[in-house]
Amino acid sequence: MLRLDPRSTALVLIDLQNGVVGMPLAPRSGAEVVQAGRHLADRFRQAGAPVVLVTVDFAADGGDVLRQPVDKPRLPGGRPAGWADLVDGLARPGDLLVTKHQWGAFYGTALDLKLRRRGIRTIVLGGIATNMGVESTARQGWEHGYAVVVAEDATASRTADMHAFAVGTIFPLISRVTASRNIELRND
Repeated sequence: MLRLDPRSTALVLIDLQNGVVGMPLAPRSGAEVVQAGRHLADRFRQAGAPVVLVTVDFAADGGDVLRQPVDKPRLPGGRPAGWADLVDGLARPGDLLVTKHQWGAFYGTALDLKLRRRGIRTIVLGGIATNMGVESTARQGWEHGYAVVVAEDATASRTADMHAFAVGTIFPLISRVTASRNIELRND
């Protein structure tokens, strides 16, 4: 059991939005990730700990899209209406909302400010994709000095191999990895 103080711990859920959750994912579906995220969010709210819901979105004109030369460009275009909207029933009053414009949730957003002003020292991460948005946010959180916990059962990626590499190789170097059921929020 991993005991965390709810006064200094926040849950950060990455990209649980309409345009991402429905993609083909592994080792679990987007619906399973959302279910695990909802359970975690309910537990955090009950303990009085902040819940941060992060989405990725871009201006209609694409002006804030990264455009560096890469081998596999992925410029968003033609996104359907509601693509960046959080999945129904996830958000609750009092949740903190953050919109990012790249994989990680810290750079170019107010996430660090929102956490520090609330006295947060530990972040628990879940979301999609394990080796993209979740991993980038974990790396950035670690670099910002936060203790990072990854709720493995609340993450998924495009392939099982991508997920497994992040969980087995990268996350242990910058975080603690556990199942949601092993996270206990308790004032000591």
